[in-house]
Amino acid sequence: MGFENKAVQIVSDFLAASMAPDPVLAATFMADDVRITFTGGRAMPSAHEITAFNAGRYSWVKKQLGQFDWTEHADHTVVYSNGTLYGEWPDGRTFSGNRYLDRFEVRDGKITRMDVWNDSAEWILSPEIARP
Repeated sequence: MGFENKAVQIVSDFLAASMAPDPVLAATFMADDVRITFTGGRAMPSAHEITAFNAGRYSWVKKQLGQFDWTEHADHTVVYSNGTLYGEWPDGRTFSGNRYLDRFEVRDGKITRMDVWNDSAEWILSPEIARP
């Protein structure tokens, strides 16, 4: 998938590596001082921590990528990725349609900030609201 915007391509490549999961490759798209914040305000120090966190929350998880939107700023590009998550909970139940929105800041060819929101926490607390 080729994008006309370089920052969108960087985010897309990062997401592909993250879903592999290949945290070593994913980290190459991030600045050394990247700020990563997951739903609930949970700080993650690196791509490796994202993989470890997801391994504890899911048996496996992937993203069905939706669209990418971006806006240019003076010194960085903000990229939004939205879509849904699908996978399997640790107890073996499958899920799909779990909405996500990720916001990235890309500076000088590297992701410097990543913010993640999704329905997982709500679905874990109230499984009856999760749609198959």
